[in-house]
Amino acid sequence: MSDPVSFDSATPRLALPLLFVGQAQKEDFVNEALAMVDGLMHCAVENQLIAPPATPTDGQAWLIGTSATGAWSGQDGNLALRQLDQWLFVVPRDGMQCLNKATGQQITRIAGIWRSPSAPAAPSGGSVVDTEARATLAALITSLKLAGVFPA
Repeated sequence: MSDPVSFDSATPRLALPLLFVGQAQKEDFVNEALAMVDGLMHCAVENQLIAPPATPTDGQAWLIGTSATGAWSGQDGNLALRQLDQWLFVVPRDGMQCLNKATGQQITRIAGIWRSPSAPAAPSGGSVVDTEARATLAALITSLKLAGVFPA
């Protein structure tokens, strides 16, 4: 007969709390896990700040910048989820994606850094000018900015 499976106290990717047999107050752990899932599924952050907003609303999320202060002190680079009138902090993992509502852009966590695409420079220079190609490229860049792919 094989040994029973042994679990850590949290999931490996998002650190969601796990339940144990005979654990008291299981609802605390389940509620914390559900609050994290609620904040991370289809994640949308208001913006990046280094201090908590004065009047946060439940359901809002923020990227915490460097040298965070106040209730966010020591949470640099984490996500701050406002859930049930309290802050819930999540360490972001590579591959996570969020919508930054302030810029309208989808951002992705790659190699420990939140990245967003930047718009290429408009075509210029050269001895032969193809105005139709340049106009098409400029229109494409404008469309990608309006779609939130590149910053406006």
